[in-house]
Amino acid sequence: MAETSRAALKDLKPGSFVVIDDAPCRVEKVQVSTSGKHGASKVRIEAIGLMDNRRRSMLGPSSDEIVVPIILRKQAQVLAVTGGKAQLMDMENYETLELDIPEEVKDKVVPGTDIIYYDVLGIKTLKQLK
Repeated sequence: MAETSRAALKDLKPGSFVVIDDAPCRVEKVQVSTSGKHGASKVRIEAIGLMDNRRRSMLGPSSDEIVVPIILRKQAQVLAVTGGKAQLMDMENYETLELDIPEEVKDKVVPGTDIIYYDVLGIKTLKQLK
């Protein structure tokens, strides 16, 4: 995974991004608990997947490190819409790509509009209209 960095579990805050079960997720809740007299503190993270909206959680010592994805936010223009897919042209390097259209913006995506898409761990997904 070249498009990642690492962070300590104790440094995570709600709204930050992590990789849990090989899926990029947004952290929703972080709970820190200290155990007994000589035990290390534990961190429980609850997160929601960016691509599939599944809830995931993990538990580990606060000193452990976790993988943090690098999220690239890119602009594109819609060239054509066929069924549930949109053909896009990246505004930076002019390459064309085809992405699925999310249900919440399905009626607003028309040829000629500018959109924002995310490139996370090599997975590209259409997120919002510009």
